[in-house]
Formats: sequence, C-alpha cells, structure tokens
Amino acid sequence: MTEQPPPPPPGAPGGGGPSPEGGATGPTGPTTCYRHTDRETGIRCQRCGRPICPECMNEAAVGFQCPECVRSGRKETRSGRTTYGGARSADASRTSYVIIGVNVAVWLAVLLTGYTSSHLIDVLGLRGDGLCEVGGRYFSVGQQLCDTRNGVWLPGVSDGALWQLVTSAFLHVQIWHLVGNMLGFYIIGPFVEQAVGRARFLAICAVSGLAGSTAVLLLTNPYQLTLGASGIVFGLFGAVAVLLWRSGGDLRGILTLLAINVFITFAVPNVSWQGHLGGFAGGLLAAAAIVLAPRGERRALVQWSLLAGLLVVVLVVAGLRVVALA
Repeated sequence: MTEQPPPPPPGAPGGGGPSPEGGATGPTGPTTCYRHTDRETGIRCQRCGRPICPECMNEAAVGFQCPECVRSGRKETRSGRTTYGGARSADASRTSYVIIGVNVAVWLAVLLTGYTSSHLIDVLGLRGDGLCEVGGRYFSVGQQLCDTRNGVWLPGVSDGALWQLVTSAFLHVQIWHLVGNMLGFYIIGPFVEQAVGRARFLAICAVSGLAGSTAVLLLTNPYQLTLGASGIVFGLFGAVAVLLWRSGGDLRGILTLLAINVFITFAVPNVSWQGHLGGFAGGLLAAAAIVLAPRGERRALVQWSLLAGLLVVVLVVAGLRVVALA
C-alpha cells in the first residue's frame, strides 16, 4: 500500500486440539507419556501438546504427533477438511491467481486511461476527504462549490465514496508496486489457503484489507491518496506467523521476510506504514480466530462469529472516523 503525496489545500504449541493431559508431572518430577504413565518423556505432540513416549510418536511434517491426533488428521483428510475445519481446496493457488488477475486488470485499465493522470486513480484510491482540482490547483471545498468553479471533484470516503475502503486494495500505478504485491500473493496466498481453506482465506484477506484501510483513515492526512494491496499482503504475513506458531513450525523465515518488508516500508518514500500496520494486525487477529477456536462440532460457528466480530469492529471504527471527517 503506497501513498501519493497530498496536494496542499489552501486554507502453547500445536493446533486446536485438546489441552495437554495425561502424564504425571510433579513440581520437580519428570513428565510421563499420557498413554504409558510408567515411561518418562520430554517430547510433546506438536498438535495437542500431550506428552508422548517413543512408542506413541508419529513423525509429522513438523515434529511428532500422538496417535489420537494422527487418527483425527486422517479423518479430516478423508472428509476433505483442513486441520482447522475449512473445506480443502482442490487447487490452493486458484484464489490467489484470481486476486492477481483482478489487480492486473485494474492496473491495465489505469494504464489505458492515462496512467498517472487516469481519473480511475482518484475514484478508486483511498482518500479520507474530498478535494477540488481547478487548473492544477487543489482546494478543500465541497463538491457543490467545486462545480461552480468548474473544477474536477476528487471524492473522499467522508463524502460518500465508501467503496474506496475496498477498491484501493486493488489499485496500483507503478509497475514495481504491482509486481511486488502480486509476488506476495503468489508465494504466500496458496500456503494460507491450503492451511485454512478458501472461505477462511478470503475472510483473512477481507479483514486485513479493511483493517489496513481503516488504519489509513485514522492515521493519515485526510487529503492523502493511498492505494495498493500490500495491506492484505502484510495481513497474510501475520496469518503465516500464526499458523507456523500454532503448528510448532520455524518462524525464522517469515520473521525475516517481515523484517525486510518493514525496512522497505520506512526506507522507500511515500509508502503507507499505516496500511501495512493495520493489515498485519487484521491478518494476525483473523488467523488467530481460526486456529485458536476449540475443536468440536461448534468450531466453525465460533470461527465465523469471531471473524464477523472483527469485521464489525473494523467497520465501526472506520464509520466513526468517517463521521468525524464529514
């Protein structure tokens, strides 16, 4: 997500399994296998956290799992469900490819309608408050007064252009900006969708995108134009971190990638740290709502309730900001 300089107006390890149980552990005594209480062990199931002895250890993609979690995983695989309850995608890359295609199509539309001078930029990009352009000069006046001056009205969210909260995440101008964000979708998107399923993946993207736009509204000059999908990409960074943490995976790779992108955020001019921060927080919380929901028949209900609650909170905060700007 990048900013266009504003024109100066004059005036616990493991997935959602049961809590650790079984092995006897005294204040200073050893931990024993939850199935064989006479066997000491220092290994725990990476999925549910219960202590397991060598006989009960089943090698997994990361660490070891207990027999119950292995049986549960096989059942989920047969039923076409992911570890966190989502429907398993036949092709976990397809959704990311569609999102990439939409972003490329919007960029081509901008390119064909004037590139940097395209009116689509001002219509689809995110601006808190509207501006009036008259002969290359900008005025912070209302739309009616702008019309009397024969000016070009550049709408903002506070003027009713609420669609900008969404459309700005699909808008790019510079080719490097488009390529960088789409590369993020290409690499990270399929991993997240494979782990949580298509619907939950889209929910993470929605929460991340709207959280990024809301952070821009709150923390940016209201006349600043902001655009780009990097708020969602940062949300996917947050989701990957949660998924790896929950499964006991190695976080060094995603933390290094995140550190590089944070450096770029502050090293490159006109990059919206506000959108990146909001998107990352949104993706982190959305993924946590999915992976921390307790197992059972009501897990999906809990997940979707938490995701809906996150969306409501984000939209309420955005709405309050819009009212304050109006």
